[in-house]
This record gives sequence, C-alpha cells and structure tokens, in this order.
Amino acid sequence: MKKWSIGIVLGLILVVVFVFIGIRFTTYHPDEIESVPVQCKDAPLLRPGQKIKVMSYNVQFMAGKNYVFFFDVPGHEGPDERPSSEDIDKTLDRVAQIIRLEDPDIILLQEVDKGAKRTDYQDQTQLLIERLPDQTYCAASAFYWKAKYVPHPRIRGAVGMKLVTLSKYKIDNATRHQLPLVPGNWLVQQFNIKRAILETQMPITDGSTLSCYNVHLEAFTRGTDVAEQQVAMLQGLLQAQTRHWIAGGDYNLLPPGHYEWLDLAEKEYYRPDSEIKRLYDRFPGIPPKADLLDTTKAKQWFTHNPNNPKAEGPDKTIDYFFYSPALQVDTSYVRHHDTLDISDHLPLISTFIVPE
Repeated sequence: MKKWSIGIVLGLILVVVFVFIGIRFTTYHPDEIESVPVQCKDAPLLRPGQKIKVMSYNVQFMAGKNYVFFFDVPGHEGPDERPSSEDIDKTLDRVAQIIRLEDPDIILLQEVDKGAKRTDYQDQTQLLIERLPDQTYCAASAFYWKAKYVPHPRIRGAVGMKLVTLSKYKIDNATRHQLPLVPGNWLVQQFNIKRAILETQMPITDGSTLSCYNVHLEAFTRGTDVAEQQVAMLQGLLQAQTRHWIAGGDYNLLPPGHYEWLDLAEKEYYRPDSEIKRLYDRFPGIPPKADLLDTTKAKQWFTHNPNNPKAEGPDKTIDYFFYSPALQVDTSYVRHHDTLDISDHLPLISTFIVPE
C-alpha cells in the first residue's frame, strides 16, 4: 500500500511538471525590456523644422464592423468569435485606403494580428504594407498577446496580436517595454494579453532623436490598480526622456471629467477620477484638455466606436497623444466621416513640428 501511494504521488508530480512545461512553451514570456527587430532601408532622416503627420489607429485586428464579438458586451455574451475572411480582406483594404488618403509620416497601430486562428494565421502588417505600394515604410512591431493555443471556449486556438509602428523616416532601433500585468490567477495570466509599450527612435539630421511610444493600456481595470501602475510606468519613461518624444495610442481611459457622462452600466468599468489625469497634469496632450472640458467640442474627439448594438455611434474618447513640450502642434483631429465602418476605434491624427 505504501509503495502504491508513493507511486501515485510521483505520478501526479510528473503530470504537474509536464503540464507546467507545456504551458511554459505554449505561452509568451517576454523580458521586461527587450530590443525588437527593425525593417528599414534607404529611409531619409527627419529634419529640424519640418512637419510630421502622426496617425494612431486601433484597427481591431482588421475585423470590420459587422460583428458583436463575445468580449464586446458585459458577461462576454456577444454572439461572434471571429470575422469572415472576406471581411478581413475588405477591412485591410479600407485601412490602407485611409492611410493613403491621410498620407501620415508615422503610423502607430494597435491590435494587428500575426499567426492568430481568428484571422487565418495572417501576418497583417505585411498584408497592409503590400496594399501601400507607393510608400516605403520602416517597420517595427512587438507582440502583446501570443500563444500557440488558448483553451478559452470562445478562442480554442492560436493567438497573436501586435503593436506596429510604421515610418517614412529612418528608425534606428526599437524597444518593447513590458507593462504591469493584471493581477489574478497564475494559470489564466499565462494565456492572457501581456500589454506593452513599443518605443521607436528616429534620428534627426541635427544629431537629436525623436522617440515614438506606441501604447495600448489595459481595459476595464476598476477594482485593481493596474491602470494606475501602467500610467505611472509610462510617465516614468517619458519624464526620463532626454529626446523629443510622442506617446500615442489606445489608453483605454476616459478624459478627466467624463465619468459622469457614462450610463450606470458603463460606470462600473471606470474610476470617477481617471488615471490619465496624471499625464495631462504633467504633459501637453491631444485632445487638448480645454476641448475635453467643453461639452460641445468634446464630441469631435470621440475615438471609441463600440460594436455593442445598444451604442449609437462613437461614444467616448480613449485614444490620445502626449508629447514633449519642445514639439509644436500644427493640426489635430479625429477622422470620423469615412471611418465608422472600419474598426471599433477611429483614427487620431496630429501634425507636429520638429524643433529647430
């Protein structure tokens, strides 16, 4: 009996070890800070005094707007799990069309898939670049969700999602900064999104550098302090920066003072005092804080275009640029009029002037 009991215990230990090893090799475990490859050839340098147009756009893995995904409604009860192949292709075409029309110099994209079952294991960065034959872009990207298999009943397959930065101008190097993770069950955390910041450094002809930070912070964090931790980490990176910089992306945070605009159901996902306030208190931002406090002007800055069928068009601002005080801003806007059918976000665009 004693030998039999020891055998069971050893067998269980072996099972646990093999499960642990399997999870470890199936999921993604990035370093806190790591260099990522840059694809770049024959790109010009930025010049002092020139204007550069920057676009930030969460493209929702090129899914389009014909779906209500399971994660789009409370309780994860949405009916859809993936877009059709036809809708993915159409959305890639539409995103490329908007890029051609805007002709930005730097593009910060969030939620770009690579190797994910839900998007036919595509490399969406490459597919998008192929649709932009008139421009040569430097490119850098960083995964923030990656696993060979996720056992969630609405996924059951590989995932791969990236931050992608494209630039007409030379990118010297790129760095992935791991953001603090959502606390909770260790096993769930292995398969979850591991949000990050992608930093790219672009040389200027006078010997200085422009650093661009591509940001996608955690969503629906009330009840934890993870959003506060992530904002604090970003603030620390920016305050330590001795170069010119722009930090743009999907912050998943309300503007200061907008909590009372939400209906009761949405309020449970946000804090009354938005964590983003500490960035507005420290740095210049787009949308301008004065516009966000004006109930008439604020709506022109709405960037969230929810898939939830109860929504009636764009309903809040959660995408932003912050930038170093040495940079000047020429024009800024959200492109609304022809982008409502593309993603659950709208592109935020700003033209900056490189300091002389």
